[in-house]
Amino acid sequence: MSNGETKRKGFHKNLYFWVLVAVVLGALFGLTFPAQAAGTQWVAELFINLVKMVIAPTIFCTIVVGIAGLGNLAKAGGLALRTIGYFTVMTMLALAIGLAVVNIIKPGADLHLKFDEKVAADTIKKAQGHNTVQDFVLGLVPKSFVSAFTDGQLIQVLVIAVLVAISLSMMGERGKPVIRALDTLGHVMFGIIKIIMYAAPVGAFAGMAYTVGKFGNQVLGQLLFFMGSFYLTCILFIVLVLGTVAAIAGFNIFKFIRLIKDELLIVLGTSSSESVLPRMLTKLESAGADKSVVGLTIPTGYSFNLDGTCIYLTMGALFIAQATGHDLPLGTQLGLLLFMLLSSKGAAGVTGAGLVTLAASLSAFNDLIPVVGVALIVGIDRFMSEARSLTNLVGNGVATMVIAKWQNSLDMDRFREVLNNPKLADPDDSPVASAEPAAVH
Repeated sequence: MSNGETKRKGFHKNLYFWVLVAVVLGALFGLTFPAQAAGTQWVAELFINLVKMVIAPTIFCTIVVGIAGLGNLAKAGGLALRTIGYFTVMTMLALAIGLAVVNIIKPGADLHLKFDEKVAADTIKKAQGHNTVQDFVLGLVPKSFVSAFTDGQLIQVLVIAVLVAISLSMMGERGKPVIRALDTLGHVMFGIIKIIMYAAPVGAFAGMAYTVGKFGNQVLGQLLFFMGSFYLTCILFIVLVLGTVAAIAGFNIFKFIRLIKDELLIVLGTSSSESVLPRMLTKLESAGADKSVVGLTIPTGYSFNLDGTCIYLTMGALFIAQATGHDLPLGTQLGLLLFMLLSSKGAAGVTGAGLVTLAASLSAFNDLIPVVGVALIVGIDRFMSEARSLTNLVGNGVATMVIAKWQNSLDMDRFREVLNNPKLADPDDSPVASAEPAAVH
């Protein structure tokens, strides 16, 4: 699509316009008819399941083709180390800023709230067995090759894809036909995703209607203050921390947010950053990042770089401690931060995972913070999931472009052009999504 054609394309033909309309209508429907709106959850889940259906094969193909296409295992290893190193630093910063803000604002101080242990029972049950180092390490490896795909465990798909990519690289010429076949299959998956995205406004409408209709009346009093504190912290993290990182890498954080506005609106409606994972792969590659960097960084980030979830973990834990009258010394808070550095890894980017991860973390400190205290924030967790998912998405997007620049695998001229004219990287118009499979050299 030429620049002239891009400019002539009306707002009514853009995905973000219809998703925004759907989000607004969904919120109004939830406020006006809460009982009926509460029954629309299945529609939102249907849309998310449609996307999740193709995520595992898409990620597998993208990672294998990206890493194998490097043709140099040492280069692939260097990329992986830099990616994990960057994610670890950003996770620590996210946890630390959440800890700092909740200590300054003290949203739970002097509340002395009571909680219903039955409300937290389901979350605590899900969290059991997810708070040890052994569980984390064992969770990296699937029980079988196929189970990684059927169970929807992205981190396990990532492990298999890396192993397959290394094997194909070691095979030399014999492995190239397989790489080309996987590249073709990846394009088929992106074609399916393009079709599914026509239903994005419907999924966003249902997701927002359900959230407002089901939980709107439960957000009261001091809980609103805590939720507002969390949203403010996420904004500060994006503007100050990610904004600084982006500036060092040579791009503007606000222009980048404009670039991914379609994806952000879909996440706002569905409360799931996974709903746009395939689109992010296509868009960031079209924006100038090398396929190998995008293919490794985005999927890895969905398990290892959940900035919004990390902010939520420290703020949620300290809010519960404050609200239940448990004063934690700085040393204990730092111990909790270090523990959450591990427990946050592998948390899926789907609705509700943050609450389960919080419960799993608190269970290790149950003698200091009552794990049943998660009942205090169950009612507002759905609303906080919006901010978690949005922050996670922006964080992983920025990470991809920064690491690509770090690897000398980013076409900065192309990136600047796309930042000034985001439609050039639209997955619906981008040559990346519709091109013939790239030749494997």
